[in-house]
Amino acid sequence: MFLAKRLAPGVGGAHPLSAQIFLRFGGYPKAMNVIIDAKFDPVPSLSQETEVLVSTTAPAEAAVAVFVNSCLESAGELAYSSAELAAAGFKGSKGETLIVPGTPARVLVGVGKGVKSAAAARNAVAAFTRAAAKYSELALPMQGITNEIGSAAAAQAATEGALLARYAYEALKTKKQLVQLTSLTLMPHECCCVDGIKRGVKRGQALARAAKLARDLGNTPPRHLGAEKLADVVAAFAPKFGLEVEVYDLAKIEQLGLGGLLGVNAGSAYEPRVIKLSYAPENPKANVSLVGKGIMYDSGGISLKPSDASHCSMKMDMMGAGAVVSAMTALQDLESEVAVTGWLMCTDNMPSGTATKLGDVLTMRSGKTVEVRNTDAEGRLVLADGIALAAEQDPRPDAIVDVATLTGAALMALGEETTALFANNDELAAQLAAAGEKADETTWRLPLDLRFKESMKSSVADITNLGPRAGGAITAALFLNEFVDGIAWGHLDIAGPMETDKNKLWKSEGSTGVAARTLAEFVSAFTKPQGDITGTELE
Repeated sequence: MFLAKRLAPGVGGAHPLSAQIFLRFGGYPKAMNVIIDAKFDPVPSLSQETEVLVSTTAPAEAAVAVFVNSCLESAGELAYSSAELAAAGFKGSKGETLIVPGTPARVLVGVGKGVKSAAAARNAVAAFTRAAAKYSELALPMQGITNEIGSAAAAQAATEGALLARYAYEALKTKKQLVQLTSLTLMPHECCCVDGIKRGVKRGQALARAAKLARDLGNTPPRHLGAEKLADVVAAFAPKFGLEVEVYDLAKIEQLGLGGLLGVNAGSAYEPRVIKLSYAPENPKANVSLVGKGIMYDSGGISLKPSDASHCSMKMDMMGAGAVVSAMTALQDLESEVAVTGWLMCTDNMPSGTATKLGDVLTMRSGKTVEVRNTDAEGRLVLADGIALAAEQDPRPDAIVDVATLTGAALMALGEETTALFANNDELAAQLAAAGEKADETTWRLPLDLRFKESMKSSVADITNLGPRAGGAITAALFLNEFVDGIAWGHLDIAGPMETDKNKLWKSEGSTGVAARTLAEFVSAFTKPQGDITGTELE
């Protein structure tokens, strides 16, 4: 339960429109004292680097890829005839593999009609990496994957494919099964641009590291990674990647009047955190803000989720925040010229005697009041405060993009492979879609249909946090659009592709780390969007 105390505008740095702090009766209840190893590392991928080499010679102990098309033709050395391969049942189909014993061991990898895109190259290398799972060293002749996409793109895709396919979350297992990939050798041929390969490797390493970091964060159990722990972990590794970190504790959050974040946190035994990240290149050509939903565990609050297996996945409800911080770790290596501010809005969402109740009204950072009609529609509440903070920056951002595991409606509409994309600006939407295509993280733009706004009106507040059952992904996006203050804004709902239940090429079981690479690609290619902004005021 909250008690609102009004302050004079501007007192103590509080927001003049919403100078409101929230006092919990009796303070935070004491959290359960559970023994967790203080040395536990929730981001093990950062200490598991793979050396990526460019050399014409494969290491003696490496498994070597041989890319074979559906005509059973290879661009490199092939010790067996087409008839022999056919007799062995190998057809050269996409993703098909056959290990040929010997020294070095060779792995035949089918590429169908050939590698004609970066996505195809990434998939082919991922198939090779999984087939060669027992080998700690891998070698890739580039001849089979560069012809139609170029050296730099092929090297980036190959690096990503190998590093991401050789990922498994084993931080809490007593017996590790994953063979760490210690080296990956890319072997150029006479038509390759070696400098291009090296550029591609650098990009691929940065982007793969970002995705693996996001996977680590998404896979870590909630008791091992709460909001406070995440803030400590990010503060420790961020400076290595050229990022400045500022953490807002409970007192600061109260002072800022972040009513949405405080309302979601009301039932928790743990304090919330806002983690502000800054990437500031010299003479930036643009300024972008990224806002990530960081619900460290989502029970649904008073609107408790059904008791089924989905509860185990709710540790991943912070993957929006994970994607933002992970993407930002790549910006320095990508030599991005765009200034970026990241806002990670972090808490868990729990039922208790102090939890926000259905019918309660929250005063947001922007000053808008929100009637809570469902406490499981909590992600939009914390994002709205983050978007408001981003919109207040000086200078104002050229664009705001939020990312969140936001709605089951997006999952039902688009399935488990596609991110729902919303935007109030067509040019910004196009840039986000292009970044997703480059990362091979599919997006599909859904309409920001203003006709739904009528259903979000409240009789006791400015707006509700829940629209009708139909169109739930749209009404969630429309809610967020109310807080962007006329700035170009995009929204990525990653509820569908946030996890996979089995290994699929370069995606590994568990958290997919989705959107980390998309956001990094988006920022590195960002240009200031032009054109109209879709209306944001509720009439």
